[in-house]
Amino acid sequence: MADRLGTFRRQEFITYAYLLLYITLSSGQIFFNKWVLSSKEINFPYPLGLTLLHMVFSSFLCFIVTKVIKIMKVEEGMTAEIYVTSVVPIGAMFAMTLWLGNTAYMYISVAFAQMLKAIMPVAVFILGVAAGLEIMSCRMLFIMSVISFGVLVASYGEIDINWIGVVYQMGGVVGEALRLIFMEILVKRKGLKLNPISIMYYVSPCSALCLLIPWIFLEKPKMEAHGSWNFPTLVLTLNCLCTFALNLSVFLVITHTSALTIRVAGVVKDWVVVLLSALLFADTKLTIINLFGYGIAIAGVAAYNNHKLKREASRGSSNDTELAQSILGATPLETSK
Repeated sequence: MADRLGTFRRQEFITYAYLLLYITLSSGQIFFNKWVLSSKEINFPYPLGLTLLHMVFSSFLCFIVTKVIKIMKVEEGMTAEIYVTSVVPIGAMFAMTLWLGNTAYMYISVAFAQMLKAIMPVAVFILGVAAGLEIMSCRMLFIMSVISFGVLVASYGEIDINWIGVVYQMGGVVGEALRLIFMEILVKRKGLKLNPISIMYYVSPCSALCLLIPWIFLEKPKMEAHGSWNFPTLVLTLNCLCTFALNLSVFLVITHTSALTIRVAGVVKDWVVVLLSALLFADTKLTIINLFGYGIAIAGVAAYNNHKLKREASRGSSNDTELAQSILGATPLETSK
């Protein structure tokens, strides 16, 4: 009995440790990206270039850990037809999401960007209905209305609103919603179940290529006009390592906890980011209206998550990893945002 209790406590400790690691890395990556893009000391105001570095670095490390040292395994079942029809759109939308989301940090605060991201379930639901993956109902319409109202109130309370940043962030939200829709099609309709490492292995190179083309035309000339490519290699390398570590933490959390747990952890992380950003960045000025509106939006998000989890469970999904894939899209929203 004592041994069983000790084993349970160890497992509970490990679970909490993984969740703390995920929340820490996810929040830290957001702040790290903001600092790299906005800091005069780093002098790297290139969101497209930073996102491209993340994807190239992720592709390289995924190849090393799965094919060279083989400490992780890539799931089988990928075909050329699935790659072209599903992975390529997912990679393109992922690239769009990270690019636009990172660019938004050049214009708006981390806290306000996080508040705007609360509108994500609304975008996912609307696109899901259009794709035949979601069913319109009075309950869902009410939940979507609550989230939308909360985000509008939070935006109304923003002191220094920059509409360019808002447009970039909303573009990133649409891109992420499309990515999750494509992920749901990949998991449900085509029956391919991939762990987060496999998703990174297949998607990262595609996203890197999608980012390389616009980088050549949009940011490469600016970097060349800068006169030197002598950027802080150590800082950028650490930033890329943190991105990869974040993806590994999601792998651990999904493997050792439930889909519900990681969704709750995501809500906790969102509040941590909003509140800490007010302490870390001078451009963040939270108001009571901000927080009140964001609280309403998060309540709607929680209701949406609960509804989604219950619906997936009623369909008889085989395990929590499949649930997490269908809801989260296997990779986190915060990978590079």
